[in-house]
Amino acid sequence: MTPEQKEAVEGFRRDVVEPSMSKLVIIDFWAEWCGPCKALAPVLEKVAADYADKGVVLAKVDTDKNQFIAAQFQIRSIPTVYAMFQGQLVADLTSARTESQLKATLDQLLRQLPVDSAEQQQEAELEPLIAMGEQVLSEGDAERALSIFDQIAEIAPDHAEVASGRARALVALGRLDEADAALAALPEDAKGPEIDRARAALDLARSAPPAEDLAPLVAAAEADPDDLQARFDLANAQMAAGERDAAAESLLAIVAKDREWNEGAARAQFLKLLEVVGLEDPWVSAQRRRLSAILFT
Repeated sequence: MTPEQKEAVEGFRRDVVEPSMSKLVIIDFWAEWCGPCKALAPVLEKVAADYADKGVVLAKVDTDKNQFIAAQFQIRSIPTVYAMFQGQLVADLTSARTESQLKATLDQLLRQLPVDSAEQQQEAELEPLIAMGEQVLSEGDAERALSIFDQIAEIAPDHAEVASGRARALVALGRLDEADAALAALPEDAKGPEIDRARAALDLARSAPPAEDLAPLVAAAEADPDDLQARFDLANAQMAAGERDAAAESLLAIVAKDREWNEGAARAQFLKLLEVVGLEDPWVSAQRRRLSAILFT
């Protein structure tokens, strides 16, 4: 190996191989005279910048100046684009010529590889804080929960779980317009079960009568068991009062008596209640089994 080749190998190890030990490195083999290379370069640079927090970096290898390296990779045409992780080539990205194609491939790789990223580090830091906020909210201290989520939001303002917790705390405090505004202010791509959970909580709160109206609704429902609208109103009031067990009983009673009543309103409201509680909650699993037992018997 000539001194020039040795220098090229050392540079490649320093600039590409070593970063790939923890990052996903996009290697762009290019040359100054290559028109398609120049057309592709802005796409690669933009995607690498967009995915920097996900642990993606871009390394450019000029094949004219690094002929020995190009030969080792058997580069026969350019542009050629590879992805490397932990010193191994993990994908040929050459056919991904558009931003959407490249991002789709990177997303797939990032799901499969333990790439070290700023996002992962932030998630690890936020997880116990979010859990604290959720616990406090579940214990009924919405004011303190809101304070916790407000503090987390300063670090991660568009984080779905944080936004959901904060909105649900506002709903619990009766500050429905603020919760609505907070959810509306989220980026358009802010989707997922946590945001749906917060929106469901807001919808339920707006459909429920004030908690102080609970007593007459109980009396009306008990006075006429066939008055399903009265039972439905009672269920909404029970949800507003935080009596999820009682609300579930009322809604399941309607479904058991007439599952198609009001175009399936009771079942839809019951499922919304489960969504608000959280689909991973053991209580929700138990309630789903109860619903299934009614529907399939």
